[in-house]
Amino acid sequence: MTSEYIEERNGGYYIAGTRMSLDSVVYSFERGNSLEAIQNEFPLLRLPQIYGAIAFYLDHQAEVRRYLDDEERGIRESTVPLSEANPELWSRLQRAREELSKPR
Repeated sequence: MTSEYIEERNGGYYIAGTRMSLDSVVYSFERGNSLEAIQNEFPLLRLPQIYGAIAFYLDHQAEVRRYLDDEERGIRESTVPLSEANPELWSRLQRAREELSKPR
């Protein structure tokens, strides 16, 4: 599943000829950004590339959404909670949160 504007490589989707992931453009679009705002966010992309990426997303929305959901799930599953990764820092943050929530 590729197009003139989208390449599939290394298990992901990218704007053709760039290292910019389709994910970045889609998430910006889903936040309600206009195509011009997306270009301001990613100035290395030209408007035709952004239009092509959004058209690809809209034409393949179910497949792209599945891909994005799988990516998010993989990130969540590979992330170690701070309470496990750095218990001392976690304890300090918890104590600070408790101090801040105490009535004054």
